Amino acid sequence: MREGGWWDIVSFKWWKVGESGGRLTARMLFSGSHHLSIDEKGRLAVPARFRQHLSERCGGQLVVTRGPDPDCLVMYPMPEFERLADDIENMVDRVDAERAKAITIGFAADTEMDKQGRILIPPNLRKIAKLEGPAVLMGQIRRFDLWAANEYEARFGNGSTLFGESAHEAFRTLKR
Repeated sequence: MREGGWWDIVSFKWWKVGESGGRLTARMLFSGSHHLSIDEKGRLAVPARFRQHLSERCGGQLVVTRGPDPDCLVMYPMPEFERLADDIENMVDRVDAERAKAITIGFAADTEMDKQGRILIPPNLRKIAKLEGPAVLMGQIRRFDLWAANEYEARFGNGSTLFGESAHEAFRTLKR
């Protein structure tokens, strides 16, 4: 495991695919950046390609909360969020555990996809992430990051420093 903060510690435990009855369980890979809108009621339409999987695997039950980046929200299928909560409770460093719990568990809001595949983003979380109108739902393997479109563009658009030397360094550490 690489060196990093509490987020890296709990995130890296999810790389294993679990077993169910002696068979490997199917796992959904959340990927891509999806440009969407938050409607006037605070609802977001989950991209169609993910809806069936989310309905089958977690009954459309999702959790929206804060993550390590103050400019975006994170969205987990309920089983993944429960694993995250367990990982936080089992952290050895109790100071990091309490910090992770305050940020992630303390702001968590359960939500459920409606028949049109929409979820409600609570007003307090929309305010924190400045989510009014255009948004981007970014797949992050086992979760989604939810960004205001202008924050996403500033972070990942043209001129972003994300794709510099640090990106090369990150890929060098991958085991292939």
